[in-house]
Amino acid sequence: MTSRIDRRFFLSATASALLGTAVPLRAAPAVPAHALAGNTLEGQRYELAQDAGKAVLVFFWSTDCAVCRDKMPELRANYEAWRDKPFQLVAVSLDRSLAAVREYDAILNRVVPMKQQFPMLWRADATHRDDFGAMAQTPTSFILDKQHREVKQIRGRIDASLWDDIAELVLT
Repeated sequence: MTSRIDRRFFLSATASALLGTAVPLRAAPAVPAHALAGNTLEGQRYELAQDAGKAVLVFFWSTDCAVCRDKMPELRANYEAWRDKPFQLVAVSLDRSLAAVREYDAILNRVVPMKQQFPMLWRADATHRDDFGAMAQTPTSFILDKQHREVKQIRGRIDASLWDDIAELVLT
């Protein structure tokens, strides 16, 4: 049935092109916006919807991932630099143990300025909901546009060029 409809559309479009009449193009399927919600480690409610109109980097990580920990200073520096831009960074911990995440967070609170701290969620929390699916690797990052549709997915180490991709979304 689908091939018959597609064939009819093709024939109709071809005939219209030959006759010089316009045929409306089929709209591309809409890409749905991602969903993400939960409590931060500080107990505040976070919902992706509250960052409507902002490009978002969602960073799935774990405290036992050396690459993840290595990238945190870069993430914090960029977060601070883009604080007044339509950008949000959200870290989602994949740790099995809340204690491990809380220990890491306690260290951060002592050594990292508040202006460099972004929302951090624990995926195993009962309040956490997202539609990003299973993570085969840490870190895994998602760049979302200002409508929170996925633009890019990065598995493993984040390359510096990622920030160019984000800048393009933030500045347009």
